[in-house]
Formats: sequence, C-alpha cells, structure tokens
Amino acid sequence: MDETVHKGLDGVVADETRLSAIDGDAGVLTIGGFALDELAGNATFEETLFVLYEDRLPTTDELADFRAELAEYRALAPATRSVVEAAAERGQSAMDAARMGLASASLARPASEAGDVNGETAAEDPERDALIAVAQLPTIVATYWRAREGEELVEPRTDLSHAGNYLYMLTGEEPTDSEVRGLETYLNAVVDHGFNASTFTGRVIASTESDVLSAVTGAVGALKGPLHGGAPGPVLDMLEETHAADDVRSVLAAKLDAGERLMGFGHRVYNVRDPRAAVLSEGAEAFYRAEDGGDEAFYESAVETETVARDLLSDRRPDLDLETNVEFYTAIILRGVGIPQPLFSATFAVARVGGWTAHALEQLADNRIVRPRSAYVGEYDRTWTPIDER
Repeated sequence: MDETVHKGLDGVVADETRLSAIDGDAGVLTIGGFALDELAGNATFEETLFVLYEDRLPTTDELADFRAELAEYRALAPATRSVVEAAAERGQSAMDAARMGLASASLARPASEAGDVNGETAAEDPERDALIAVAQLPTIVATYWRAREGEELVEPRTDLSHAGNYLYMLTGEEPTDSEVRGLETYLNAVVDHGFNASTFTGRVIASTESDVLSAVTGAVGALKGPLHGGAPGPVLDMLEETHAADDVRSVLAAKLDAGERLMGFGHRVYNVRDPRAAVLSEGAEAFYRAEDGGDEAFYESAVETETVARDLLSDRRPDLDLETNVEFYTAIILRGVGIPQPLFSATFAVARVGGWTAHALEQLADNRIVRPRSAYVGEYDRTWTPIDER
C-alpha cells in the first residue's frame, strides 16, 4: 500500500465537483461553468447562488421566488441575536461572532422541527439549511458591527437584494446602485474556489452526514485562521500608507529593504495574476469612476501602488511569480462600498458561504465519508511501568 505522505494533502485529488475549476497556470477560474469574468460583473449574488445550487441560470420567475425565499430567513432568532451581541460587547472578533451565530442558526428552523420527536431527531432539510446559512450570515455580521459600535440594530428588509440588504443593515441607509453592484461583483468573485481549507472542512463535516449548518460553522472556524482569509486588512493598511505618501516607490522599497512582505501579491495556486484580482480591478474602476461611486483619488493611488509594487517585485524577486492576488483589490472595493476594515474577513465569509453550502449539498448528494490514512512515525513495543516505578 502506498505510504507516500502528501503534507496538507498537497496535490491530492479528493473528489469531483461541478462548482468551480481552477487553472493556476493560465490564471482562469470557472464558477458553475461560467468564466469568472463572465459571471462576476453581470450576475446578482442570488443568480450566482442559483447557478451553484441548480447548475443553471434562473428564469425571471424562478429568480423572484428564490430571492423571496432567501429573504424569509434573514431575521435572527432572539437567542442568536443575544449571543452575537454578547460577542460584540466582549470585544471578540467578527469571525468569532460569525461562528457563534451560525452555530445557533438552526433556531431559525420551524419550531415543529426543534429537538427530538418521540425519541428520534426531527428530519433535516439540507436545502433549507443552506438558505438559512446564506441569509443569516450578513445579519449576524451586521448585528455584531452595530452592537460593537453602540448603534441601534437595523432590522433586515426583504425588499432589498442580498448585497443591498447587507449594506443597509451595516449603515441604516439604503445603499446606492453603484455600492450594491460593487459588492455583488466582490461576492460573486470569491463565492467559491475549489477545495480550499474552509470548503474542504465543510465537506468533511458533511461527509459524516451531519447537517449543513454544522458544516458551515466548521468552515467559518477554518476561515478564521490567518493563513486562509486574513490578508485584505493589511493590504488596506499598506494602501492607506501609500495614498498619504509623496513617493509610493520609496515607501514600498523601504518595506522590502526591511524584509517586509508587500501584501496582496503572490498566491499558492496562481502562477500569473489572480483572475479574481482582474475581475475586481474592473469592478473597482467601475465603482470609483461612477457618479455615485467612491474616492477616486484613493483608487488612482491604489492603481499606482499596484504598478510600482509589481515592478519592484519583478526586479528583486525575478525567480518568483509575485503577481497581484485577490486580497489587493478586495481591500480597494470593500473600502469603497463602505465595509469597515474589521469586517473584511467576515464579509469574505458572507460570500463564501454560498460556496460552502453548495459543496455541502454536493457532498451529501453523492456521499462517501472522508477518511484519509496517516503515516505513523511514533515508537512501537513500549511496555507499561506502574506509576510508583517511573
């Protein structure tokens, strides 16, 4: 039997999926059969979700019904709201609040399905649980933020789009069309990305035939780790610094001289520019140049920073392909549409929960429990010594 160890499962093909495909050499990402640049800037987030769940675009009536059903689950149960507010009051992170809130999201199921019925667990509805997870996560994050800032909580609205309602709950003001489109482009761009750490975690949990909400909760725990979803915040710090500087090149060169990384460049999968960065750069330009868009001077500064950084990295590390990755333009577009920096990772989760739930459903539809082998490197033939003889 093959005992080759693949640390981190690197290079191991664990299963098949129709949800997304990554070509790291060509810099191509396909979501549900659509090239990312075809989907991200055109679809609403609800349309993208429908594609992931149903493997096709919805009709007008189907989209209206899907949007209405999703919106039904936006409101939090009182206990979920309480735990999210408690996380905010204790100063815990938005990702902690997301994990705790989703862990209690099953309270949004109909009361008739709560607990055990005649000694047997009530039947679960995976498709319904997927909608609960997607619908409630923006409300959880917005509730956390308003509570943390000492602001009155904003109830979700069912007449707004998924992206529009998220922005509305954060600010209490109805967002502009450009803000909604900018956020939708972001949500679509990062909704799924192969068997990344959080998605694979969710699939492993689903493979035990646990419920979708448990799978998503586990995925949030994986995403919280700084090696997975935590870079856009530091990217924004760098961009704010270069925006305020007289000479972008000197600022970036000083960072490299000090042995610092330039955040937002390089990716484990892509050997060329991250296709999500390309899509988000177009979305950011459209947003910042719109009449109701954002701070165009900041955008121009960020573009200059990208150009200078790529030039410096090419000169200093010609052996590496340190092209722009998704975090660089994530920071630019999220800042523009009004997402506070402490919510960047949680907003990533607001997008990726669409992929997590689709993967959980896909796993359950053709399931085999995930059970890899391990290579033992410990000792053998030890003998027991009573404690008084040690």
